[in-house]
Amino acid sequence: MTPSPFSLRRFPLRALTGALLVSATLSACAPLIVGGAMVGGAFMVTDRRTSGAQVEDQAIELKAMNRTREILGDRGHVNATSYNRTVLLTGEVPAEADRTAVEQTVSRIENVRSVVNELAVMGNSSLTSRSNDAILSGKVKATFVDAKDLQANAFKVYTERGTVYLLGRVTEREANRAVDLARTISGVQKVVRVFEILTEAELADLANTNKEKK
Repeated sequence: MTPSPFSLRRFPLRALTGALLVSATLSACAPLIVGGAMVGGAFMVTDRRTSGAQVEDQAIELKAMNRTREILGDRGHVNATSYNRTVLLTGEVPAEADRTAVEQTVSRIENVRSVVNELAVMGNSSLTSRSNDAILSGKVKATFVDAKDLQANAFKVYTERGTVYLLGRVTEREANRAVDLARTISGVQKVVRVFEILTEAELADLANTNKEKK
């Protein structure tokens, strides 16, 4: 696939790692600009989702968090990460009934296609644990950028209690390569695939469609 003019592959790993770690401490509403592309907000130009799907994913995440808060209040710690209308639920809830209630509530949100429920029934993780998770996500993203055989912005990375979740519309080759790279990062306990798998032909068609739009 012809590299996009917004590709981050040539950005030095050390510099990008620092940038990503800084971005992990900023608000999710304040995207970081790196090498002419947007990290943390959205890759509206090179993202493999349609622009409409990207906007819907942002709306789904906001609605999921608001409705989860209505159910749990301060009794749990829940994160909702949406990619192409598939919602990944991570974090901690006090009881199995809460876990089920959150999943059912999120599944009823408009435009949600499916829910991957990775909520743990346990006490809330510590701020130190969450900070370490953010750092791990940054390291994984930086490793993807440094790889010569991956399009880093095809992946969304989220980490919870040392478990790295990988989302994206990718081929089986890309999925396997990304998992292998994530496993090399010190501190990563487990890697979970939450991918939408494309064939090589589908990826080529997607690349051609994106070229025509430019």
